[in-house]
Amino acid sequence: MNEPQDLEFDVSLRPSGLNEYVGQPVLKRNLAVYISAARQRQSALDHVLLYGPPGLGKTTMAHIIAAEMGASMRSTSGPAIERPGDLAAILTNLQPLDVLFIDEIHRLSASVEEVLYPAMEDYQLDIIIGQGPSARTVKIDLPPFTLVGATTRAGLLTTPLRDRFGVVHKLEFYAPEDLVLILKRAARILRVELRGDGANMIASRSRGTPRVANNLLKRCRDFAEVHGEGAITQAMAEIGLEAMGVDEIGLDETHRQLLKCIIHKFGGGPVGRSTISAALGEEKDTIEDVTEPYLIQLGLLERTPRGRKATPRAYQHLGLNTNQNQDSLFSHD
Repeated sequence: MNEPQDLEFDVSLRPSGLNEYVGQPVLKRNLAVYISAARQRQSALDHVLLYGPPGLGKTTMAHIIAAEMGASMRSTSGPAIERPGDLAAILTNLQPLDVLFIDEIHRLSASVEEVLYPAMEDYQLDIIIGQGPSARTVKIDLPPFTLVGATTRAGLLTTPLRDRFGVVHKLEFYAPEDLVLILKRAARILRVELRGDGANMIASRSRGTPRVANNLLKRCRDFAEVHGEGAITQAMAEIGLEAMGVDEIGLDETHRQLLKCIIHKFGGGPVGRSTISAALGEEKDTIEDVTEPYLIQLGLLERTPRGRKATPRAYQHLGLNTNQNQDSLFSHD
């Protein structure tokens, strides 16, 4: 598979406007009003905070906001802005009405946040020149701009930062019918034949996430081209999904390992996130932000004050009896 070609496809699979964006109806409806009003006033759109699990379209929506406003977009991330001077350099290079997108905004340092507050509220940059008794503050005017912040962990945002966003919206998991529309559009762009039953199967196993759906589509395309006649039918989709370890409700091996770890090693829970992280050799943030949300949505996992707990539905899905002796369930897989 040609990797540069895949990167090109990844860019082109992004919808370029609100009319092409599938799903998130409340966000689309409200943003259409906010953007239209801002354009009529010829002013910058209020700052926007988008939060939710990875792969639901936060970055895509930032691109769409810039396109709908007819503005340029500058992208960066919280970890990339290490010092206040880094943020100052970005802000002073913005043009009027530009969109600044900061991914993982919850990872901004406290010193950088302090610089961001007056920039968001008053479009001013406070810079301290000099040190000690001779230090003085210089205010630099900034052009009106829109900050679009994205985070998978809204709870880690400080209250002063969160309160400075005029539009705050959580992105929800997508319904299967919306994912089918996304898959059909992607198939047209990728120039691959996607049959209706194949699209339905991929959508049902995409964990409500467009990024997962598009990735599964491209991998099923590979199986269809190598083992079939190029068309992604239900049979070819099933072959590809089974080979990738994606089961009938969309869980992959990572999800199953988490459930098995809780059940086999810790009696079904409750067990703390740090303990699970050590047992699986996985980062705590990855477990909480990437693996757990879909399991919780399906009712396979509970977050309790004492830790994570597997539900009876998780036992049922894995073909286990909740009354079995947990020692007999111990597994290393």
